[in-house]
Amino acid sequence: MYYETMQEKINTKNGTVGVIGLGYVGLPLAIEFAEAGYNVIGFDIHAGKVNQLMQGDSYIIDITNQKLATVVQSAHFTPTTDFSKLSEVDAVCICVPTPLTKSQEPDMSYIIAAVTEIKRYMKPGMLITLESTTYPGTTEELIQAEIEALGYRVGEDFFLCFSPERVDPGNKTFQTKNTPKVLGGTTPNCCQLGEALYSKVIDHVYLVSSTKVAEMTKLLENTFRSINIAFINEMAMLCEALDMNIWEVVDAAATKPFGFMKFTPGPGIGGHCIPLDPMYLSWKAKGANFFSRFIELAQETNKKMPEQVIHKVSQALNSAYKSMRGSKVLVLGMAYKPDIDDVRESPAL
Repeated sequence: MYYETMQEKINTKNGTVGVIGLGYVGLPLAIEFAEAGYNVIGFDIHAGKVNQLMQGDSYIIDITNQKLATVVQSAHFTPTTDFSKLSEVDAVCICVPTPLTKSQEPDMSYIIAAVTEIKRYMKPGMLITLESTTYPGTTEELIQAEIEALGYRVGEDFFLCFSPERVDPGNKTFQTKNTPKVLGGTTPNCCQLGEALYSKVIDHVYLVSSTKVAEMTKLLENTFRSINIAFINEMAMLCEALDMNIWEVVDAAATKPFGFMKFTPGPGIGGHCIPLDPMYLSWKAKGANFFSRFIELAQETNKKMPEQVIHKVSQALNSAYKSMRGSKVLVLGMAYKPDIDDVRESPAL
């Protein structure tokens, strides 16, 4: 019964979509649903951000003020700090941060807090999708088990999916709508409803067999990047030791039309994914008595790059008979990549 009702709400766009966490992931997703004609309630714990959004003032580089103001004024998008409004929601997407603790272990507190609010106000038939990057098994352990403990049956009384965010802030080519969306459901009914919802706002939804596979997919994507960035950073240091220009070498190698993917060296890794996500996988692997040497080595190499920059600056100053202490250094590019205002985990810091 709940499956058919939810399917109709999705297809007719009479259902209300909730998005928990209005950051780089949640806000663009909420705007996509609102522009598609759904009524969207956006939840965030920061009153200042909510007030800013209500005034049509966007703090996300990919969302213009005009686009935000249009959906707010049409009442298709309502940001709030009042989580009791979850009782009005038919489908909810969890887009909260998943940082690391000081000991480099997953911090699940934001997901746990979101699930606590959902449990307090949820109703039968709700579709819940976790988008926050996390370790394989999170959706089952922290959401499914918690809600089933209330007496709900997954795939019958509520529906549960995992669909990893693939946001690349500042990317002019690929944004939320035209970036393929991986989605895994806990049951076939869950998967079908998740696909039905996301296909209304995403050009291509790619289904996988489970929430674990979807969770692992995200970690594979970003661990791949972390390892290759570490490799090219090491090659940069090797070329310097051999008195060669790494940029010339990379450009030459990139002329090969097969079997090579161009990565370029830098001062380290930053952003909301690459420095963090591989450690989620490494942590989970240790629980299975499996130790990933590639992940640990890549993390070690990339974390050393800011020190390498400091060393090169020191050498440059010494060649001009200056010491590091007392010198004025201009740093251009504090964000973790070009043309954005995002300094999360930036090596420049």
